[in-house]
Amino acid sequence: MRLRHIKGAEEDIAESPYVVQEPKELKGKWHEFFGNNNPIRIEVGMGKGKFIMELAEKNPDVNYVGIERYSSVLLRGLQKRAEMEISNIYFMRIDALELEEVFAEEEVDRIYLNFSDPWPKDRHAKRRLTSDRFLPIYDKILKKDGIIEFKTDNQGLFNYSMESIPEAGWTVEAATFDLHNSWMAEGNVMTEYETKFSGEGKPICKLIASRNKDAE
Repeated sequence: MRLRHIKGAEEDIAESPYVVQEPKELKGKWHEFFGNNNPIRIEVGMGKGKFIMELAEKNPDVNYVGIERYSSVLLRGLQKRAEMEISNIYFMRIDALELEEVFAEEEVDRIYLNFSDPWPKDRHAKRRLTSDRFLPIYDKILKKDGIIEFKTDNQGLFNYSMESIPEAGWTVEAATFDLHNSWMAEGNVMTEYETKFSGEGKPICKLIASRNKDAE
């Protein structure tokens, strides 16, 4: 998918009070940054931010960090954020490979991966956010009882993830190939893509993964 660049997006992001400009300086200090000891949950690849901002509104006792590497997409999220009166969410523009440089060990309570790029060609498998390239990074920044929540409309990516996650030493605690018609739909917050795809009649897949307790 090609993204249309928005002129001036980088400048607007650099001036936004909602964007952490030097996130690596906050490694191990995120609770100080938020001014409380509430759980920290992050969304990797937040898109325009509908999902994570709705969560922040519904859960004022949780701190959220939205991560998006494409400036034109992040800018759309900032425009929405400016209309909200909440203080428990911030954003940053980094690559997922940098997460370990931004968060200390066990500093994150939960990771959301929603409608990530499926990278369908086998030679690009390492770029998938549920590959063994990224799972060790999540392992380091997540609390021991932390979880990953993953949603996608792409069944190929979902099948891959159902194999790659256990192979990396994690446990798939729950999974469904049809989220909206399952028990996992309770309390579900939809992303922009989820709203679009489910409206087209496409089933949404979801899994929840945790550390492999047998390996501890």
